Amino acid sequence: MNGAAGSVEKPLIDRATAASGVRRLLMLGGALILLAAALAFFGHTYGGIALLVIFGCLAAVGIAAIFGAALGVVRLGGASPDGSIARDFLDTARTGTMIIDRRGQMVYANRAYGDITGAGNASEVKTLERLLGREPEAREAIYYLANLARESRAGQREFRLARSLSGPAGPDSAPRWYRISVRPLPTAGEAMQAWQVLDITADRKHEESSFQDLQHAIDYLDKAPAGFFASDANHRIAYINATLADWLGLDLGEFRPFARSIMEFVSQASRPLLRTDTGGADTDAMSVVDLDLITASGRSLPVRLLRKPVPDDVAAPGTVRTLVLNRSGESEAATPVEVAEARFTRFFNSSPMAIAALDETGRVVRSNAAFRQLFGSGAANGEAAVETGIRENGRESLRTAVRAAAAGKAGILPVDAEIEGDKPRSVRIYVSAVPRVGPEADESAILYGVDITEQRVLEEQFAKSQRMQAIGNLAGGIAHDFNNVLTIITASVDFLLLNHRTGDPSFQDLLLIKQSANRAASLVRQLLAYSRRQTMRPKMLNLTDVVADMHLLLKRVSGDHATLERQHARDLWPVMADIGQFEQVITNLVQNARDAMPDGGKITISTRNVPADEALGFGYAELTEGDYVLVEVADTGTGMPSDVAERIFEPFFTTKEIGKGTGLGLSMVYGIVKQSGGFIFVDSTLGKGTTFRIFLPRHVPTQISASGGDTSAAAVSAKMDLSGTASILLVEDEDHVRAGNVRALKMRGYDVHEAASGQEAMEILEEVDGQIDLVVSDVVMPEMDGPTLLKEMRKTRPDLKFIFVSGYAEDAFAKNLPEGEKFGFLAKPFSLRDLAVAVKTALDD
Repeated sequence: MNGAAGSVEKPLIDRATAASGVRRLLMLGGALILLAAALAFFGHTYGGIALLVIFGCLAAVGIAAIFGAALGVVRLGGASPDGSIARDFLDTARTGTMIIDRRGQMVYANRAYGDITGAGNASEVKTLERLLGREPEAREAIYYLANLARESRAGQREFRLARSLSGPAGPDSAPRWYRISVRPLPTAGEAMQAWQVLDITADRKHEESSFQDLQHAIDYLDKAPAGFFASDANHRIAYINATLADWLGLDLGEFRPFARSIMEFVSQASRPLLRTDTGGADTDAMSVVDLDLITASGRSLPVRLLRKPVPDDVAAPGTVRTLVLNRSGESEAATPVEVAEARFTRFFNSSPMAIAALDETGRVVRSNAAFRQLFGSGAANGEAAVETGIRENGRESLRTAVRAAAAGKAGILPVDAEIEGDKPRSVRIYVSAVPRVGPEADESAILYGVDITEQRVLEEQFAKSQRMQAIGNLAGGIAHDFNNVLTIITASVDFLLLNHRTGDPSFQDLLLIKQSANRAASLVRQLLAYSRRQTMRPKMLNLTDVVADMHLLLKRVSGDHATLERQHARDLWPVMADIGQFEQVITNLVQNARDAMPDGGKITISTRNVPADEALGFGYAELTEGDYVLVEVADTGTGMPSDVAERIFEPFFTTKEIGKGTGLGLSMVYGIVKQSGGFIFVDSTLGKGTTFRIFLPRHVPTQISASGGDTSAAAVSAKMDLSGTASILLVEDEDHVRAGNVRALKMRGYDVHEAASGQEAMEILEEVDGQIDLVVSDVVMPEMDGPTLLKEMRKTRPDLKFIFVSGYAEDAFAKNLPEGEKFGFLAKPFSLRDLAVAVKTALDD
């Protein structure tokens, strides 16, 4: 502005002031009229003349005011005297201001507006639309602001002109930057628009200068011999210099702030060192961390990090600035001591074993990353003694070991303990003494901790597997011997029933014996299922369809107090399983879920595909890698404690009252799932419910080969003729079983030769010169078992027909026979009719 200091510059245009003068004139005229009227009223000689003169003057002034208002020279209305301070501020403002009424007439323009636009007096003042409407650089901005003004809206635009607004364009003209704004200005009478213009060239030059300075600083930082990066609270990199990017193999052209984490370049063992944990320490303090960074090429880079938090960064709380020093020892300036220190730091921090130096009280003096990860930051920072972080049963042993080390004793026994936390970890701790010499006299013991959690889990799983296998072998052996007994009972009852009619007094007793034998056979089948020696006929199944077909049955099993829901995923993978056995599994699990909800609840059966990567996420160590189909049976019942859940699949183990359960249901489920190549797990929480998860391996269908004839009794019509005249060799080491079978076959007309062992059977075959049509042999026999007998007889009679009789599953011995070998199979216990049907079917095949 051109005014002297302390003076108030007058605006170029201020028609509001002129309007105020007109008002004052009208007030003066009104006063004169009143004076003249008073003179006339009191009869003064000149009163009438004065009144006429005053009216004539006022008429002339009124006509002039009307023409002035029409021409915009005079405005009726103006600012109150109270606005003088605001007016003085506006008149002396640095920002050029122009006020325009709704007709586009300029009402006000301050001196700054004239200085910026080059107007020296009121006649030279022009609106910004007229000044800049034809300027290519400002045309778009002015058009936008003009539209806002017509809509009574506010807005602002900045633009660059090749010349100054106050002067013409020329070869020496320097470009200028301007900021123009418009806003509505409501007044007592009508709406107006206030246009403001400001030359911001100096501000722009300052910004450009600051930007250049910042760019130079960044260039210097990028070319520094040390690395640097800034990260947020989640370790995401906000900035990284070119030196560190080159060390890590990053392309700065593709780098985006907060898109990568520094943890991607830190080894797994060293990550605990960078986790945000002040531990009550001063958050402003600088921390020094030695660790290894992993480059994009997979190389290890030993570095020292000097980390400084930025607590006053409100925009990005948790920001940490880090200086990175390369400690690879490749620098020529590195001394042997520095190289040795760098190597020791690498070994110390990258060690998978937790290492810490302890003082006499058992507090940590220094520790490595593995110790921090295993024992926690509290113990690693020395805030508490190490033993406070482990469970009570191992604390006293650790205290004793630390005291022994502080006393300088050797040969301290290791301590096995469990570290408390959300996921308890098992650890084996070794403690050794440290001689108190040198500057580190506060260190009295060295602690080494080895995480043996996975080892413990494997040991427990192996022990459980061994226990289950031993129980299974015992159950299978008992079932095999028991099957022989049941076969004798069943055959004897069948013989007696042939001689007793329905009206006989003993007939009902015999039926009761047969029913009891059948019930005992059912229990034996459950034992065989647990020991995985049950006969199974697997075929390709869609478990969703199987469960859907069982819905009505499962509704009856679940009862009226429980709600049964099914949740099935689409496109379920096929599996190989025995449909009858799988239905028993689901039925048994639903029945157990019902019994676990005496007050009612919800049972949910769900099926879905589980890819290999998702299967690993369940955390079941026994579950091998592969694709599975998952079947879940969940209830909202009472749940089970962990000690019960561990034994839930053992035979004869039950939590039910005596007489309400045999303890074989879940054992059978376990065996069927295992025999199908799957896995079953149970997760239970007291008071919340239990979930059984069955993982069956995905079956990839191949070309289906033609199957052989079915020799089972169910495949033969009940009305077929079971008599015959063929020559049969019956091989059975159990005398009573053999005698009953021989008797039953002879009753059908067969010529039967009997042998008590495989060796005896070979002798009989030689005696009859091989004239045997069919061999019915037990599988498990002394001296020579059934499969060996078959191999020997095939040498002389390759076309000899064979039927194996066993209490075990067919798969238990079929794997010992040549591939493609044809034979029949009859599972113990069996009735006399079952034996006759199997023989007839094999002979007719």
